Amino acid sequence: MEAVLFYVLAVIVTVSALCVVFLRRPVHNVVFMILAMVSLAGLFLMLRAEFVAMVQLVVYAGAVMVLFLFVIMLLNLGPTIFQADAKSARWWIGAVLALGVLTMIGPVLTAVIPRAPQIGAPAAVPEMSNTEILARELFTTYLLPFEIVSILLLAAIVGAVILARKRSTGATKG
Repeated sequence: MEAVLFYVLAVIVTVSALCVVFLRRPVHNVVFMILAMVSLAGLFLMLRAEFVAMVQLVVYAGAVMVLFLFVIMLLNLGPTIFQADAKSARWWIGAVLALGVLTMIGPVLTAVIPRAPQIGAPAAVPEMSNTEILARELFTTYLLPFEIVSILLLAAIVGAVILARKRSTGATKG
């Protein structure tokens, strides 16, 4: 049952990621990106990484996608229109280049990626949950980078609000 759920979630993530790349309307891209993030959170739950799954849902599928939607609405983006002949030529060139890169990288990845451990004695279960381990590391070892990122995010939010406010006040004066 777990393998079936994994394959279903993997197909959903793959198809929605392809839709994010190839659809023309930005709002549809965002919706499929949210679907990919939710499915990815399901994969994290299957790995028994509950905290990472919830962070994936709250931060990425929630906050970041809402910000993307606001940017799309603020910029009033419409569908992208490509010329038919240029688009087909670019698509074929991209497909050939991607196939070439995968052909070159494939053997390297199979040599570098470690093999799954053989079935044997189960690994020792840590006494603390993964949430406790992550919190301990975050607030001891990585406290300074955590605080720097929070200040950068605050500055980005303030800057976005100021830019949006100047645009809206400038449009009403003219």
